Amino acid sequence: MNVLFVCSRNRLRSPTAENVFRDWPGVQVASAGLAPDADEILTAEDIDWADVVIAMEKKHKAEISRRFMPQLRDTRIVALGIPDDYGYMDPELIEILRAKVPPHLRRR
Repeated sequence: MNVLFVCSRNRLRSPTAENVFRDWPGVQVASAGLAPDADEILTAEDIDWADVVIAMEKKHKAEISRRFMPQLRDTRIVALGIPDDYGYMDPELIEILRAKVPPHLRRR
């Protein structure tokens, strides 16, 4: 399963999620951001690669849906509801991710 984590600038939340779930069995992970100055900017190719897109906030999910609707036909997209209040690898962020992400890593 290919899992793509998305936040705004791909500097804190989505790279943390990518790092936390990097060794999850049966899962390949990547991360990207939606802002023009993101470290890794989300592309249509990223969406095509992903089986599931996990956005940090509802606004990210809405923006992904708006920008990439044609690529999302066979791709699940979910929003975790994690605000931009955490630093990279923040222990509280890791705890939240470990609680919220695993249910989305199962094939449907």
